[in-house]
Amino acid sequence: MARTGREFGWQTAVASGGGHRAEALRGHGVPTFTVPVARRKAAGVLRATTATRAAIKDFKPEVVLAHNVSASMVARLALLPRKVPLLTVFHGVADTDYGGAARILRRTSGVVVTVAEATATRLRDAGLRPDPLVIPNAVFPQEPRVDRATVRAAMGVRQDVPVALCLARMEPQKRHDVLLAAWARLGGEAELWLAGDGSLRPALERTAAGMTGVRFLGNRPDVPDLLAAADVTVLTSDWEGMPIAVLESLAAGCPVVATDVDGVGQALAGGGGLVVPPRDPGATAEALRGLLFDDARRAAVGAAGRAAVTAAHDPRALMKSYDELLRNWGNR
Repeated sequence: MARTGREFGWQTAVASGGGHRAEALRGHGVPTFTVPVARRKAAGVLRATTATRAAIKDFKPEVVLAHNVSASMVARLALLPRKVPLLTVFHGVADTDYGGAARILRRTSGVVVTVAEATATRLRDAGLRPDPLVIPNAVFPQEPRVDRATVRAAMGVRQDVPVALCLARMEPQKRHDVLLAAWARLGGEAELWLAGDGSLRPALERTAAGMTGVRFLGNRPDVPDLLAAADVTVLTSDWEGMPIAVLESLAAGCPVVATDVDGVGQALAGGGGLVVPPRDPGATAEALRGLLFDDARRAAVGAAGRAAVTAAHDPRALMKSYDELLRNWGNR
């Protein structure tokens, strides 16, 4: 959005915890500011607020977009006493946190945009007023730099071995433990690539130590290349908004197996994958088996997903929706 916004007359800066996306933005001339993640601790909130206030003083924005609840709280504190409008893009929280999220957003944000119908309903039911808007996430096309054969050769994986790819932070929400339990039940020759990092990685590595074909890839800047090399992507989260990893997989023609939570069902409603109940290793293993070892079915599901994501998650439509919202905010 920061890069494409130039076509709509936006001047955008990004304040974040850093990483390869921030580096890419700097390479495209987008101003970036480093803000430590608050992590719901008073000292963390204070550090994040101080860094965000410095970014706001430097860039002098006319509007601030905060992604999710803690960023909204930090941004509101950093904006005091300024009258700059704050818009929150809400991606989702755990089931038990919706009440608190609604209370915080009611006090911090002029407008709340949710990325899926399911999360908007949850916020309304939790008491958020006025009603949140819904602008579904979109996927901006990313072409792989190298082809499938090259990636697999670099990984030492034969071209005919089925590969499942999980793109997720190794934190409790993502439930890698469920995925590993499913993988232990899979059977057959296949590989599971876990791209991402986090606090649970050491424990997950210990769990997977005796398993065949499980690889921990760490944080990767080459997701399009990995998607080109994989046969299926898998996400076993307890909750999600509308995960970009799922949309990127669909756009790459890579079938998805994911838990049927919040916006995941909406993302896969037009085809492109299979949904399974949360915390169900058996159902996850069965869904993976049905796609990994059936070339014809996998090709058909992948083609359906690519068509569906093109129709329902167009980045131009997303940009127009945000542009109209920001320009007409005062008339709402």
